[in-house]
Amino acid sequence: MLIKRLRDCLQFIAGDNSQLREIVNPHTAKVGLTYSLAWAQVLPGEQTTPHTLDCSEVYYILKGSGVMHIDEEKRTVQRSDTIFIPPHAIQFIKNTGHQPLEFLCIVSPPWQPDKEHIIAQ
Repeated sequence: MLIKRLRDCLQFIAGDNSQLREIVNPHTAKVGLTYSLAWAQVLPGEQTTPHTLDCSEVYYILKGSGVMHIDEEKRTVQRSDTIFIPPHAIQFIKNTGHQPLEFLCIVSPPWQPDKEHIIAQ
């Protein structure tokens, strides 16, 4: 049995400039999963850096509100929304609220650094 507490997961600044805590990734933990799971946070008025992933990703909004950008499309998102991001799509999320925007990131196949590409601005 594997139980992880979010507060025990190391928080760091991810390549897209979000604050991230990787909860579980089968590349770093001995678990038989076909996806990775992370918690992310974007502070009010900030946004992640545009980037792409070679794999699909799902965001589940836990707290806050913002605008999700996927390729040329943008939509307002808020608590309890689920967002599917297809592979190779240019994506970023902006916090337009007054509190931290917190969300879960589910990446399949599991996230690896060489599968994420930051878009130069």
